[in-house]
Amino acid sequence: MALPRLIGMVHLGPLPGSPRYRGDLDAVTTSAVADAQTLEAAGFDAALVENFGDAPFFADDVPKSTVAAMTYAVAAVAGAVTLPLGVNVLRNDAIAALAVAATTGAGFVRVNVLTGTMYTDQGPIVGRAAEVARARTALGVDVAILADVFVKHATPPAGLTLAEATRDTLERGGADAVVVSGSGTGRRPTMATVRAACTAANDEPVYVGSGATAATIQRYLGVAYGAIVGTSIKRGGVAVKPVDLKRARAVSEAASTRRRDP
Repeated sequence: MALPRLIGMVHLGPLPGSPRYRGDLDAVTTSAVADAQTLEAAGFDAALVENFGDAPFFADDVPKSTVAAMTYAVAAVAGAVTLPLGVNVLRNDAIAALAVAATTGAGFVRVNVLTGTMYTDQGPIVGRAAEVARARTALGVDVAILADVFVKHATPPAGLTLAEATRDTLERGGADAVVVSGSGTGRRPTMATVRAACTAANDEPVYVGSGATAATIQRYLGVAYGAIVGTSIKRGGVAVKPVDLKRARAVSEAASTRRRDP
């Protein structure tokens, strides 16, 4: 499929096995469906489903219960909307994300660390691009890989530049697009960072992965291919709250005049 330009976040509540799980997976799923339907009504191009409520996160190998719960939730969302869907299994279980996508028909996954090493609150996370690429081939699915460079809530190794990380992620890691973010959830990257990634990507798609708002989305989409929007479209601008139709529509309408052609 063609990569979507404006992707809205569906942040799942805590799933079975996570410390904050409240014992009602159907309630989590109902909320996820409602958020996806709101994104569709607001004019977003796609939705990205993520186990945001599962903190603290496993580094790169989540429990089987998480994979099962995410498959259940994503399948429910897929049955309720026509939007293309993506999957992100935090913190960095790309193999699980591909498995969920293959089972539910999702068209893309987000991978926080595909190549190299990033130092995170889960400890060092090492990219497993070779395994990810082979898993996608083995599953026989046309699932795009959106991979972060200098992912948020993390520190890169000393001496590594954003340009080098971007080129490696695309050329050696096999990503279909790269994602650049601010330092944390809801924090915006500088325009200089976005431009540097776009230059290094050499016309391959670059997404802004955090911090986009109705006020900033036009500037970002004047440079980047697309944006992944979460915090600013939530009720009160709080990431764990439901998607707010008015806020989401404001971002979508602002973005509609600046979405770049492929």
